[in-house]
Amino acid sequence: MTSRQRFLAACACEPLDRPPVWVMRQAGRYLPEYRALKAKSSFLEMVRTPELAAEVTLQPLRRFAFDAAIIFSDILVIPEAMGQGYKFREEGGIGMEFRLETRAQLDALTTDSVAARLDYVGQALALVKAELKGEQALLGFGGSPWTLATYMVEGGSSDDFCRIKELFFNDRPFFNALMEKLTVALIAYFQMQIRAGADAIQIFDSWGGIIAGQDYEAASLRWMREIIAALPKGFPVILYAKGTPAQLTDQAFSGATALGVDWTVDLRVVRQLVPGNIALQGNLDPVLMNTTPEIVARETTRLLESMRGAKGHIFNLGHGIMPQAKLECVQALVDTVTRWK
Repeated sequence: MTSRQRFLAACACEPLDRPPVWVMRQAGRYLPEYRALKAKSSFLEMVRTPELAAEVTLQPLRRFAFDAAIIFSDILVIPEAMGQGYKFREEGGIGMEFRLETRAQLDALTTDSVAARLDYVGQALALVKAELKGEQALLGFGGSPWTLATYMVEGGSSDDFCRIKELFFNDRPFFNALMEKLTVALIAYFQMQIRAGADAIQIFDSWGGIIAGQDYEAASLRWMREIIAALPKGFPVILYAKGTPAQLTDQAFSGATALGVDWTVDLRVVRQLVPGNIALQGNLDPVLMNTTPEIVARETTRLLESMRGAKGHIFNLGHGIMPQAKLECVQALVDTVTRWK
């Protein structure tokens, strides 16, 4: 069985001798080869240049026996393609070109030809697909409409998310119009990624956890459900919504094939709560990658044992890997999973 077959079998909740393994944000600053490349090209240059994005995507797979690659890109390419660019602030965090405040600004955002404008992502996917030769799975991804809207309305990274919440409560027609545009753009974007060779799509609802529980459906989940329904029937979709344990049951009926789970919940308990035809991805604490190989091996084994006998487990961190992660710890994680029976 190839790594790609193993990954797709886990998404379909088929029995396996071990779960497939990859880690979110697996390319990045913890890799010396990534740092060497970034010394020559900015992050945005790497995202927008297919050959560089493909190289960054492949770097972790040359070092570690991951079962899947996730394309190197950024969730904010969607608002950029719609007409609201972004940059990285010198003091840290994301800054949008402008703060989305008026109906005129919203009307100026376009969903026409979004897939064509983001063709560089499709080109990068095709390059990686050819390099993988069917051995490992290839994931595309994007942000959820809600998560993208937080950056667009706040004007970038935020500490309190007041503006997006006020918009949701004070002007629901404006909010819904924005979400409808984002939904249309994301459907076109994901369909393009699938045509380019993605074996699965991961939707990152990174800020889903800031929404009050009773508002999660209207603010976020309904829009993701619409996106998933527009993709090919049965195509693997992983929904990851950080900080939303109370919403996992509702997410299980979103149409997603798998749910990514953060590190704050007991994955064994989630397995009992979520229908058996929904795969689970997760959920080792990313901070463990900053400790020692011995600790990583111990905690990885503990998580594996907690899921023994459960179908549909994709081993992953409960969030993105940190820049401080140690190479020997990542190796210990991969070794522990791949040797586990």
